[in-house]
Amino acid sequence: MKAWQFTGVGEPLVRTELPDPVAGPGEVVIEIKAAGLCHSDVSYMDGTITSLLAHIPIVPGREIAGVVSAVGEGVETVRIGQRVGIPATVESPGTARDGGFADKVAVLAEQCVLLPDEVPFEQAAPAMDAARTAFRGLVTAGGLTEGMTVGVIGFGGLGSLGVQIARALGAQVYVAEVNEAAWDEARRQGALDVAADIRAFEDKKLDVIVDFAGFGTTTAAAIDAVRPRGRVVQIGLAKEMATISAQKIVMKEITYVGASSGEKGEAEAVLTLMAGGTIKSAVLPIGFDDIPESLNRLAEGGVRGRFVALY
Repeated sequence: MKAWQFTGVGEPLVRTELPDPVAGPGEVVIEIKAAGLCHSDVSYMDGTITSLLAHIPIVPGREIAGVVSAVGEGVETVRIGQRVGIPATVESPGTARDGGFADKVAVLAEQCVLLPDEVPFEQAAPAMDAARTAFRGLVTAGGLTEGMTVGVIGFGGLGSLGVQIARALGAQVYVAEVNEAAWDEARRQGALDVAADIRAFEDKKLDVIVDFAGFGTTTAAAIDAVRPRGRVVQIGLAKEMATISAQKIVMKEITYVGASSGEKGEAEAVLTLMAGGTIKSAVLPIGFDDIPESLNRLAEGGVRGRFVALY
């Protein structure tokens, strides 16, 4: 099968031919229909979080959706022909084993989630990481409930989904985004207002702020802007270190938490929202051969939407 392989930090992806994977005990093989590209792929390749990879060389690609083409011994939860996705975690393909930038992938059957018929593959793939991560940040880590006032920092692929999820769950949303060209779209998706800095909404008494950018300065701004006894959730990792006010955390009694991996239940919740038509990724469809260049564009920044390779 054809595949793109990562061979070392700073090295370009290598197009290669690999043997088709075989389903071992408890595993299934998935014929990939769509594979999303995300900033984690870039961070694996540029050295930022390369240490998380189980081995090198490896086939990247963490956002995977496709059709089960083979099942191994003992598998009873999924069957051949079913449409499935693989929630992206450090134990899933693209990190712990060869991932989705290939024709097929082998995975533990217990990691798969069934896709609703209403959710196409190109939406299901980014749901496995981007949408699920946004849901985890807002709901699991952020404690979002109906009627809350939420701040979203960064209106990229994750931030856009964060706005939609928050609105779908009955929250009021304010967005901080430095790119003014994205402001109108943020409002169209339900943001009550948009500014370059989340501190512009300090008077809104934000219950939860999710920092999807992670530039350090954005985290400091979130600490400034959140209401007393509010919660700041860190997802973005654009910078390793941030300088934040310990004094404000203490005096305002702020809860500051991180959100990174995820659970199957979160992916299933996101798929339910997608099937109901309340959230949708801004997909930028590409071909298999476009994956390396599209990753370069992600690294450069400024991409609006989610690149998804369709096979």
